[in-house]
Amino acid sequence: MSAPEAPRAAQLRFYETAEVHPQNGTLLGFWLYLMSDCLIFASLFAVYGVVGRRYAGGPTGAELFELPLVALNTTFLLLSSITYGFAMLEMQKARTSQTQLWLAITGLLGAAFLCIEMYEFAHLVHEGAGPQRSAFLSSFFTLVGTHGLHVTVGIVWLITLMVQVGKYGLIPENKRRLMCLSMFWHFLDVVWIGVFTFVYLMGVLP
Repeated sequence: MSAPEAPRAAQLRFYETAEVHPQNGTLLGFWLYLMSDCLIFASLFAVYGVVGRRYAGGPTGAELFELPLVALNTTFLLLSSITYGFAMLEMQKARTSQTQLWLAITGLLGAAFLCIEMYEFAHLVHEGAGPQRSAFLSSFFTLVGTHGLHVTVGIVWLITLMVQVGKYGLIPENKRRLMCLSMFWHFLDVVWIGVFTFVYLMGVLP
């Protein structure tokens, strides 16, 4: 390698390294964020485990929960995780339009999940089973509501990324962002499975 080419080669290696390190740093930082979110939900599950049977003479989970409706809601969220997986597969094949299509379907399923959850909350409040009624309902609304807030943030994030992909295509930065959202979305599915099992299924037991 000639003398003029050596600095150029070193510069290219520097730019290659600069592209890799931020990506790895972003993914690592996002994993750390997910771990902190795990602690939040673990705390909420622990609180519900302590006060989830303190009804204060009010209605119990068996009297309030509509399992068929909750099962439908769970199906929407689990399907959204599958459709996001399809979006990631299309992203790996650099198919922008197909990626956008699966992302849109994912967003619609997530919105359907939120609509049913808001209907459930409104119905409970209308029946006089609001969060102030008992410790059980306070912990229920806090846990389920916090998960719903995360899903809302995920949908806003998804729409933002769809705009970015539509404008700039599947550039490395957008792929990295889609990967982070994928981890976040699947994490919310895992948390919801815990909510469905620990809160709803166990809640209808005598």
